[in-house]
Amino acid sequence: MNYELLSTFVIASAALAIAPGPDNIYVLTQSIANGKKFGLATTIGLVSGCLVHTTLLAFGVSAIIKESDQIFFAIKLFGALYLFYLAYKVFKSDAHLILSSGKVPQKGLLALFKQGFIMNVLNPKVTIFFLAFFPGFLFSDSLHHIIQFYVLGLLFMLVTLIIFGLIALLSGSISNYIKAHANLGLTMKWLQIVVFVGIGLFVLISNK
Repeated sequence: MNYELLSTFVIASAALAIAPGPDNIYVLTQSIANGKKFGLATTIGLVSGCLVHTTLLAFGVSAIIKESDQIFFAIKLFGALYLFYLAYKVFKSDAHLILSSGKVPQKGLLALFKQGFIMNVLNPKVTIFFLAFFPGFLFSDSLHHIIQFYVLGLLFMLVTLIIFGLIALLSGSISNYIKAHANLGLTMKWLQIVVFVGIGLFVLISNK
């Protein structure tokens, strides 16, 4: 078992969770507007949805791995190119971090959990991202690929849960920091670019 590869996966997952995106910004705005526990409910919903994408990936890609090395390499090539595309999209995007100042509708904890879960499950970009991200981090020659994908999925969920949970708990301080540091958006933008390009290169050169 390659623990160094797993450690790299955890670090990459953490960098992705920290970099501003629709999900963690949504958690932040819910926490600021309605309270920390509402942000935590949203977080748990979003993270739970990742289990669905992990299952689709584990059973779909594992079957392909058994059939053809060439097809699996094509998947990794697609994954790397997709990550490079995400880096390009970030490069072309506005660097400003904007927190909605409007009233965020009040919802119950269960409703926010369901909304977070549905947002994640029905987003095809998450499945595509998992397909791009996970195959380069298969870490064992002895464990079945399905088990490895579930281990990676659960690690990704745990890291995301911790970071999004901290965003919810520290929402007031984070909001004030963002407002006080106008150049933070540019820094975080380049962090995303570096992370996407770095993971893309890693996926491209990794062995099955």
